[in-house]
Amino acid sequence: MKRFRILLLLALLCAGFSARAQETHLFVQRDTCALYLDIYYPAAGAETVLGDHEKPTVLFVFGGGFIGGRRSDPFVRHWFERLNADGYGVVAIDYRLGMKGYKVGKGLSGAFKAADRFRLSQDVGVEDVFSAMEFLAAHPELSVDTDNVVLAGSSAGAIISLASVYAVANGKAPAGIRFKGVMSFAGAIISTSGKPKFKQAPCPMLLFHGTEDGAVAYKRFGFFGKGIWGSSFIAKQLSKKGWDCHIWRFEGSTHDVAAYMDYLWPIEKEFLEKDCTLGISRRTDATLTDDSLPRWKAVTMETLY
Repeated sequence: MKRFRILLLLALLCAGFSARAQETHLFVQRDTCALYLDIYYPAAGAETVLGDHEKPTVLFVFGGGFIGGRRSDPFVRHWFERLNADGYGVVAIDYRLGMKGYKVGKGLSGAFKAADRFRLSQDVGVEDVFSAMEFLAAHPELSVDTDNVVLAGSSAGAIISLASVYAVANGKAPAGIRFKGVMSFAGAIISTSGKPKFKQAPCPMLLFHGTEDGAVAYKRFGFFGKGIWGSSFIAKQLSKKGWDCHIWRFEGSTHDVAAYMDYLWPIEKEFLEKDCTLGISRRTDATLTDDSLPRWKAVTMETLY
């Protein structure tokens, strides 16, 4: 009987841990939809402290052209597991898909006419990121320190992530919201009022982008003050100010880079440890070609919309 009780206790402890390893919560109810987030806690036994510093939680914003995608698509789950194994928590969030059902016309004129809608899609995504942060801050029992969060996003999610950091740097975020860093996989900032200008130093940035990206501009796309300003533009602006930024330019690559989260782990790990956890000031500007990285069918504005 004693042995049975011990086994039962162990089973209950394991069941409790499994429930704690992933949780799903409604974080905001919008007029059009309910938005949820998933929490993935660090793996049992993982080192969650580096020196005297707690490792941050990574808040992930999925991609999908503002028309689709899911907060925990199968292709990112292994990356989440990698982060958890290294002592990082992960929060994956929903956001409103502002381009879903919206018809974009062909060519430059179509993109120009849709500029305001793209900007709206970015901005509601930023609002949803901030709502997720406010929810986590209001629920300390979830054990997510909102003063120690790194944003990460792919494609549309990278756009939202960079725009969120931009809003914080320009004093347009809710009080108390800040980030320890941002990892952007093929991201940019959409503006309809001229090129974006950072008024203050943003959190450290890690930017990955293909130089031939046909879906999210690597440099800049647009005219008359309306357009999308990509990783190369952002890195150049921050470099002129001497602010911390790492850009990895994938020579000849297209929008494939948006799906490289699990392939660039050594670079991400160094950024998370040195820049985001230890607060070491660093900068990188690297151009590379790596034939070992996967290539998929090129995604462009025309194929998306």
